[in-house]
Order: sequence, then structure tokens, then C-alpha cells
Amino acid sequence: MVKLTYDQIFKDLVKSAYEGKLDEGIEKLKKQGNGDVEQYIHYATGGGDPGKVVFKVKECSCGCEEEGCQVSCLMEAIERDENGNVIIKGSLCSDCGQCVGVCKHDCLVDKKEFIPLVEVLKNRKVPVYAIIAPSFIGQFGPAVTPGQVRAALKRLGFYGMVEVALFADILTFREALEFDAHVQKEGDFVLTSMCCPMWVSMVKKVYTKLAPHITPSVSPMVACGRAVKKLHPDAKVVFIGPCIAKKAEAKEPDVRDAVDVVITFKELKQIFEAVGINPAEMEADEKEHSSTGGRIYARTGGVSKAVADTLKRIRPDKEIQIKAVQAHGVKECKQMLQDALDGKINANFYEGMGCVGGCVGGPHVLIDPAQGTEFVNRYGEEAASLTPADNRYVLALLKSLGFEEIEDLFDEEKAKIFSRNFPKGV
Repeated sequence: MVKLTYDQIFKDLVKSAYEGKLDEGIEKLKKQGNGDVEQYIHYATGGGDPGKVVFKVKECSCGCEEEGCQVSCLMEAIERDENGNVIIKGSLCSDCGQCVGVCKHDCLVDKKEFIPLVEVLKNRKVPVYAIIAPSFIGQFGPAVTPGQVRAALKRLGFYGMVEVALFADILTFREALEFDAHVQKEGDFVLTSMCCPMWVSMVKKVYTKLAPHITPSVSPMVACGRAVKKLHPDAKVVFIGPCIAKKAEAKEPDVRDAVDVVITFKELKQIFEAVGINPAEMEADEKEHSSTGGRIYARTGGVSKAVADTLKRIRPDKEIQIKAVQAHGVKECKQMLQDALDGKINANFYEGMGCVGGCVGGPHVLIDPAQGTEFVNRYGEEAASLTPADNRYVLALLKSLGFEEIEDLFDEEKAKIFSRNFPKGV
């Protein structure tokens, strides 16, 4: 028997699915693999509890307690029983995937959602759009352009690719308007709800007394997915990013209408390799319309800068401008939220990113986070517009979605597509 890794099994199954031989591929893997193969196949093909993302495949007493999954989980959702085996406490688990990243023995895995989509992509009867996170730039090679990534995705069977940065631009307007409305005097503050499901999960599950301060915007992923489906009602939407936690966010009851499937950069690289696609060799299909602000959401401080720049642009006379503070990594985020809970208010705009460096430090990135930040900053500098207020593409997109004025984004009825309800605290 051959000891097959979870990643190897996923890659082999993708190849078999594109060749129209998935059943044969599954049987072949079962015959050549060890005793864990059937479990791996189950989760690699989208099996398991539909509401969960992280699964324990087998018991683990591997002696990695000092550097393993329990230490990596700063939400304290992982315990060990008297035999040293892992127990995941679902009530605290944020599905961030940090434990999956450090598990060296494939005892913990995250569900793969791509393979059930292959037949849809192959027959092309239903348009499937890829929406890709702002942190994608540079992930598939330093010289690979957004247009080449788009062309590679079209080769896989996607109808098109939309940069989520474009919807980060739209939500920047929303956040600026929220700040304008809610921060009227010294001591007022907001917690941005943008981007990071781990940050939102911390507020919802642990720091619930701060919930009244969280802005009611959906993430750029959800905004993009909903907009695509509003403009193309029969479409399916696949989000591509660095984050395992996005798989859980897409399943949350109040936003699960937006995105059908989530895959990570690491998974997409494996998919490209399985079917023999090299983005660097593709003829570019360039269509880039996002602003600097939307593009830099991928790194720590990007949301704060984007919203601050936009507020100055649309509310230049507002007395209180944004004084932001950021935290990245769960440990820093928890400390910043605890300080706010304790009344140690030293800012009026709080930004939290669960991964160190922001999304460029996600568990399934392909390059070093520092290098990812450089690519993101450079891509931001290349944008034709600093803020969405100066971006004619953003303004035209808003009109196509029914927003005649920027202020319509603050209209409760009109802006449902970009809004969600958070608990009001305890």
C-alpha cells in the first residue's frame, strides 16, 4: 500500500474528473492507498457535514503537542483527551484552518468543494463565474498578470473572472458612510466588518458586547457574489482566495445565497497542475477596473487606508476623520478587542485581520506574505484611481445595480444586497 497525502488524492481526483473517469479514479486510489484513503476521498470530493469545513479524519497522538494544532488555535477550540487525541469544540471553532496548516500527519483536513463542479464547468450549460480575492496578485508567478489568470480560469471552463477588489471599492463607500453616520464625537468608534471571517467570528462568539459597534456590511466576497447573481440570475459563483475560513463564511445562513463554492489558491494551483494549465503561458485577457483602495484590502491596514482616503474625498468637511488602529493575527486581534471592551479606546476605526500580514498571510497562499504585500502594494499603485469616488467603472457598476447616488448605499432597503445583520451584543 502507498501512503497517499490528502493533497495528492485531491489532485488525482481533479485529473480523473476532467477526463470523465472520476469513478475509475476513486477505485484506483482505494486499491493503491492506505487505510485513510476512503476518508480522504470523502472530504476531497465535497463530502461531510454540509455546514462544516474542518474535519478530523483519524485519531491523533503524534506527539506534536508543543507545536501542533492545539497551540495554533488561539480561539481555544481544540482540546486533547486523556489519550492525547484531538477534540474540536465546534462552538468555538472559527474554521480558520490554522490547525489544518500545521497538522503534519493529515489528521485534520478541510473539505474540498471543487470536484462536484467539474461537470458543470465541462458542459458549460450554466455560466460559472470565478471571483478572485485581492490577494491573488503574484500568487501564480511574479510575472503572471491578472489577465493570464483570467485566461487560465476560462480554460478550466469558467465563463469569466471578476476581481473582488472591485466590490471592495463599493464597500469602501459603505464603510465611509457608516463612519460618517456613527462617529460624531470623541469616544465614538466602529469595528469594520469587512473581509475577515475570523475577525467577525471573534466579535460574534467571544466579544459580543462590542457587536453594536460592528458595521453591517457584508464582506467583499459576498457583495461580489450577490452582484454577479443579480446581473446574471442563472449563474454559479466560485470564490478563490487564500482563506479556509471563507468556506465557512459562504455557508452562514444570512449570506449563503452569494457564493456556491470556495476554493483556495493552493487548491487552484493543484487544479491547474492536474489538468496541465500554466497561467504564465496563457494569452492575457486583461480587464482591470478596481481602484487602489480595493486592491490593497489584501494586506494589513489596507481597509483602513481605503476607507480613510474615501472619507476625505466624499466628506472633506467632516470634523472627525478616521483615526485607525489595526491588528493582524488572532492573538493581536483578541488583545485589541479586549482593550476596546475594557474601555481603552485609542482609535475610532478598528480593523482586524485574523492572519499575520492580512489576507496575504492566509493559510493557503502560495508565496511569502511579505512578498505578497509587495505585489499588492505595487498593483495598488498601478490603479488609475486612488478611491472608488474617482473610478468611473465603480460608479457605472453601482448604477447597473440600481444605485443612482453614492448615498443610496446607506439606504436600508436599496442596500440589502450589501448588508447583513449582526447580533446586538449582550
